[in-house]
Amino acid sequence: MNTTHRRTIADLLLHAARQHADSGVRHCHGGAAAGHEDQSYAELRDDALRVLGGLRRRGLRPQDKVVLLLERPRDFLTAFWAAVLGGFVPCPMVAPAGDPERWAAQLRHAHTLLDGPLLVTDPGREATLPALDGLSVSALRDLWGAEPAEPYTGAAPEDTAVLVLTSGSTGNAKAVVLTHANLLASMAAKNGHHGLTPADTSLNWVSFDHVAALLEGHLLPLSTASRQVHVEPRVVLDRPLEFLRLISRHGVTMTFTPNFLLGAILAAAGRERAADTAAEDDRLDLSRLRHIISGGEAVVCATGEAFLDRFAADGLARDALWPAFGMTETCAGSVYSAGAFPGADRGQEFASLGTPVERLRIRVVDDEDQPLPEGEVGELQLTGPMITPGYHNDPGATADAFTADGWFRSGDLGRIDGGRLTLVGRSKDSVIVNGVNYFSHEMETVLEQLPGVAGSYVAVFPTRTSGDDTERLVVAFHPEVPDGDEAALHQALAAIRSTVVLHWGFRPSLILPLHREAFPKTSLGKTQRALMRRRLEAGGYDRAVRAVRELATRMLGGHTPPAGPTERTLAGIYAEILGLEPEAVGAEANFFDLGGTSLDILRLRSRVAQCLDAPGLEVITVLRAPTVRALARRLDGPRASGAPAYDPVVPMQTGGAKTPLFCVHPGVGEVLVFVNLAQYFVGDRPFYALRARGFEDGEKPFATFEQMVDSYVEAIRARQPHGPYAVAGYSFGGAVAFEIAKELRARGERVDFVGSFNLPPHIKYRMEQLDFTETAVNLAFFLALVDRGQARELPGRLRGLPAEEQIDRLVRLFPADRLAELDLDAERFGNWAALADALTDLGRDYRPTGTVPSMSVFYATPLHGTKEDWLARELRRWDEHTTGPNRYIEVPGEHYTLMGPRHVAAFQAILRDELDRAMADADAARRDAHRTH
Repeated sequence: MNTTHRRTIADLLLHAARQHADSGVRHCHGGAAAGHEDQSYAELRDDALRVLGGLRRRGLRPQDKVVLLLERPRDFLTAFWAAVLGGFVPCPMVAPAGDPERWAAQLRHAHTLLDGPLLVTDPGREATLPALDGLSVSALRDLWGAEPAEPYTGAAPEDTAVLVLTSGSTGNAKAVVLTHANLLASMAAKNGHHGLTPADTSLNWVSFDHVAALLEGHLLPLSTASRQVHVEPRVVLDRPLEFLRLISRHGVTMTFTPNFLLGAILAAAGRERAADTAAEDDRLDLSRLRHIISGGEAVVCATGEAFLDRFAADGLARDALWPAFGMTETCAGSVYSAGAFPGADRGQEFASLGTPVERLRIRVVDDEDQPLPEGEVGELQLTGPMITPGYHNDPGATADAFTADGWFRSGDLGRIDGGRLTLVGRSKDSVIVNGVNYFSHEMETVLEQLPGVAGSYVAVFPTRTSGDDTERLVVAFHPEVPDGDEAALHQALAAIRSTVVLHWGFRPSLILPLHREAFPKTSLGKTQRALMRRRLEAGGYDRAVRAVRELATRMLGGHTPPAGPTERTLAGIYAEILGLEPEAVGAEANFFDLGGTSLDILRLRSRVAQCLDAPGLEVITVLRAPTVRALARRLDGPRASGAPAYDPVVPMQTGGAKTPLFCVHPGVGEVLVFVNLAQYFVGDRPFYALRARGFEDGEKPFATFEQMVDSYVEAIRARQPHGPYAVAGYSFGGAVAFEIAKELRARGERVDFVGSFNLPPHIKYRMEQLDFTETAVNLAFFLALVDRGQARELPGRLRGLPAEEQIDRLVRLFPADRLAELDLDAERFGNWAALADALTDLGRDYRPTGTVPSMSVFYATPLHGTKEDWLARELRRWDEHTTGPNRYIEVPGEHYTLMGPRHVAAFQAILRDELDRAMADADAARRDAHRTH
């Protein structure tokens, strides 16, 4: 590709639009069998110029930043080119799933880092953005103009063309500067290896916040006027074989994927073969596919070869897999093993990465940045016109990234043999899971806060066993639990596992409790993670690995082999989702005791629908029947006629010898909020949640507050006939828990713990503030379907409309993925809102009377006002309803987030300590009373 006459990347699009009218972008609506729409490069240019007019109307000037939060590839590319053609600087961004607090932190950081950018998104996402002062937002559809605007012509090669955010799990990402000159040099250099022409077709399924999607998946084929096919990531991630079906369907010649997808494709193909589900007309034709670039993580030779072998009969060339290396700072792919795999890597565990592109120089250096001879291991450094000039608004990080003589420090350890690069590790401590970087020190900081975990004795590092498709996470820690207390150790292991899942979205492969002496440290006290990894992989921790496995088996009640096809299939699904060996999952294995969280329920429902032809599995069914055997009975059994008998008690966690805890639902009536909290009680005490009546077909909501309390008391006594009891309630549930405790005491039972999670005894005034509209919006906010700003604004916009129209308008604002996760549609959400409104009605007439001995009141930032006023003016009114002193315990977070992914680990530790204290104090008081008498 000749780029000598091109000054900016805008010239790439303008040239392709003028000279290659028959080429362009194909946007797929789903998998290979779904439809698609074609957009020529000329149409892409014209669409972008129409949006450019809208950006200019917003007052943007050249080099202003535009954050692109757009999931559909067509929307993203249109907005991206509108920004580029206007001389603005686009910055792709993606919202983390299922964690509103983390998303808010990331957005705040990006807003500051990027100098108060305009954020462009789709209407559904616009309505659910976190509230942020000064944030400027526009829906893409509001930027469209009738006529194309004129492109900006004043951009220079050295100007910033795009900013790409690095991964930052704490929200503190850096913004990598890529100039027009960087990108033009990179495209020309890449194609020296790729050799793309207008006759080629590329495929991209990776989201555009990943630099490979934007550069390898879009700019490179654009620069050669090749046709490009785009599909949303979920299509391939949910059904890995669609990757190959799309290649076959659209005649793809070049594509990109990290190694983990190759393993997922092989596993999916194996399942399909075992199930004998391959259709005759589902034949693949991979004969046109010249190369698959595989980067983002190491290519495992065994996986790569197995992939090539498995699909050779479908026309896949033996040299089609190209291991590659690249970083955002190097304009993505910059070193390619073009056609050399697997021949050049025989006998190796990981594939070498080949040779650098034209004009890129690489070297391996020692600790003094002095070049090392070939074959010696050191830090990989790079220089060339495709290397970033640095990080936006971060001179310190920029200075640290370059040597005194101007070479970029990759942070990777490698060697060069015969001009070919091989990586052997990282000088920066991090873990790469499924192509995403996670920093060890950030994870350790979070895990050190957990009870039972010794501070400064946590080590997070990666490992790989032969044949692994991606790195696996290892957490080593020193347990601060009494010697021989297996329940406490098991509970610490479960807390670490749950915290990793909720914070970062994947499971640790190994959690190792080790003695302090097993943590090698430098003279400055820094844990030597690399040395611990070598010891693990050499078998040095095998005894600890076996001990943890044996402990889990004992604590989970042994192993009962699954019986029958449904149980065996479900055991396999549990193992797949939770990262376990299939033979480790028995018939009595509980999905949540094994580590399942609320984040996994959607995947479980999806896999059950696929593998057992059982769509519509309800979340509450999983909660009530979480073991393999119980869920199999539900799936295999005949559908009951009429409504099932109402039972408010939902067992969240049934292990442990301590007094069970019964937690009452908040004002929305549902118990999903307790799923993640309950995980931390594994091996400690049973955890039961109380669910309101009215969710199931034919169930009528409670008619009175007293009727609700009586129903819950009877259900509690059916589970636990006699005290001592421990009851607590979240929000609205705090008042219910208080009444339950009074009733149990009236029946002569001991109630040693009564807890309220952030609500005072007098709820009438709050209930009177809540009409149907406010209740429905609060429900949406509670479920993270809208943000705080919307929760304040929407009632005024919706009030006065018919209830059905209010629900319809609300649901149109909700993110589709979050609705699916919660198993909701407009009808279900409307029914839920009506039930929450009925509970609110009960609270309007409630006035607390009587007393209990003591309350433990957990307080967080309230819905309105300051925490100090909330405590002094409202929560301390619990003193009017106790005969002894109360305890007021501060917890992190806000009213709706105190049990969310960011805070649940801290909250559970505080709650469990308070529970243990209260129960022990009650026992001690009774012993003293007996001595006195």
